[in-house]
Amino acid sequence: MCLSSTDGFKPPLTHPLGPILALILGRAQGSDVCVPCILTLCDPPLIPPLTPHDGTLSCGDAGVSVYPPIAAEVFFMVPKPVLVVSKCLGFDNCRYNGQSLFDTFVESLKGHVNFIPVCPEMEIGLGVPRQPIRLATVDKQPHLFQPASDRVLTDAMATFSSTFLAALPPVDGFLLKHRSPSCGPFDVKIYEGVSKTSGSKRGAGFFAACAMAGYEGVPMEDEGRLKNFDIREQFLIRLYALTRFRMAREEGRMRDLVAYHSTHKLLLLAWNQTRFRACGKIVANHEHWPVAEVFDRYEDSLRKALVVRPRTPSMINTLMHAFGWISEGLSKEETAYFLETLEAYRDERVPLSLLLGLLKGYAVRFDEPYLLNQVLLAPFPSPLMMVSDSGKGR
Repeated sequence: MCLSSTDGFKPPLTHPLGPILALILGRAQGSDVCVPCILTLCDPPLIPPLTPHDGTLSCGDAGVSVYPPIAAEVFFMVPKPVLVVSKCLGFDNCRYNGQSLFDTFVESLKGHVNFIPVCPEMEIGLGVPRQPIRLATVDKQPHLFQPASDRVLTDAMATFSSTFLAALPPVDGFLLKHRSPSCGPFDVKIYEGVSKTSGSKRGAGFFAACAMAGYEGVPMEDEGRLKNFDIREQFLIRLYALTRFRMAREEGRMRDLVAYHSTHKLLLLAWNQTRFRACGKIVANHEHWPVAEVFDRYEDSLRKALVVRPRTPSMINTLMHAFGWISEGLSKEETAYFLETLEAYRDERVPLSLLLGLLKGYAVRFDEPYLLNQVLLAPFPSPLMMVSDSGKGR
């Protein structure tokens, strides 16, 4: 079935394949390319590649440039982040009750990241199973203890945390256990004293607080918050952006930093325009700093740029800037669909990935080299895109 007779059809905005359906319409209308051929162009393909068939053209015959060479490195040579993860998240039965916790997102990361699993509570000598521990504040200082045994664990955990973190190789992020008194980075119950009747507040677990202090600006989340689509998407974008920078830094050449900045311009523009300009000035290096110092200054500015999630108006301005590169080749209907989707994003009815998918498809369609080299259009591996959403934590 060919889409040449589907004028006026608009794919629903909330459908996961909305961007793909829109591209199918854009490519098929007015051409002899049939739906099966176009579906093979998707990344990943929705159906296996087909040979030419009766009455139609194959994708190659239609002259469609699917994988422009200029974008190959950006889109397909995806780095593997180094991620410190709580061992109880599917790696070992080390929770206080002797169990582990299966998490769909953590499982999906396997094969895409290099994990460094850790269980701080086991590392300080607590067995499995074990009595729960508590985090409290005593004389304005953190106090970790086990109520059932009156065992104080503060010094042991402090020693382990500092030793472990100092011995780590370069890491790109942390994915820790939700609300754990040792690992939880957010929403951990911190008691205001050691008595059973003490009140409490919320904060970071002991080990997580040490990691935050030692790895300022490095993405850190827990598996509970990552059930929220937006938080998960932002975490992955930051994680892979910092991983690519680490790889550029390991090469240690100025041209690698220039290439990094060139391919991350739209991403930085969306996140923080002030930091984007600052990063550009650092790369220009009018002060003639040594290369190592340029990398240091750039990394500091990059981490500060990414630490706060982008404001919606800033992201929309960036998306419109990107749209300007390909808008002249689109039909009125395609332009209207993109702008309608943009408004849905503004109203928080669709995720950012929907718009990025549209822009990436248009860039491929028109073989637009500037957009094809912008990692914002494919900021992390597509298999990690999960449509599930808890609806919490926005």
